[in-house]
Amino acid sequence: MRKLLSLLLLSGALGAQAAPAKKVEILYDLMHNGGSAVAEVSVRLEHDGKTYRLQENWKGKGVYALRGEAKRSSRGSIGPEGLRPEEFEEERPRRDPRRGKPEAKGQDRLSILWHFAFVPPTRTATIMVFDGKGQSKHVYEPAGRERVKTPAGDFNALKLVRKDDDKSAEVWLAQEKGNVPVRVVVTEKDGTKMEMVAARIVP
Repeated sequence: MRKLLSLLLLSGALGAQAAPAKKVEILYDLMHNGGSAVAEVSVRLEHDGKTYRLQENWKGKGVYALRGEAKRSSRGSIGPEGLRPEEFEEERPRRDPRRGKPEAKGQDRLSILWHFAFVPPTRTATIMVFDGKGQSKHVYEPAGRERVKTPAGDFNALKLVRKDDDKSAEVWLAQEKGNVPVRVVVTEKDGTKMEMVAARIVP
């Protein structure tokens, strides 16, 4: 009984450690094929342990600034299984806004990585992801822990990998910062690579 109690207390401590700060903003640089930054991306999370709100803003740099700015937002509740999105919105230049709600136990295009910040996977996780129009299946697998270097600092990180027929992705969640995503690399089927890396974390 004493051993079981100790395990439960340890589990609770680990769960508390996994959660990001109640307010955190990350400024990312977005690179195309390993070149210089083509956009600045800011993501702000606010939560109280029961509800959350995410706001993401994209702003192009250089010639990409002509494409305008894009915004995404996600809000919902937080449960033992992680984030539960209730509303997703996306606004992009010269496109109709996208709004909606994922299916039960699903995530949206913004909440998916931050969901893992609250419940870092210990085994393969299959999740339906909503993009404002439809759903697609994402399968992520934990790939161990690595030391990752970013302009925002060096972190001990949990690495996740995703592989689909048309693309692959690698994600690094910074353990010291509540498992927030600090580096994301997406490789398309044709070899095109997009990398988003944390330039600054506030606070």
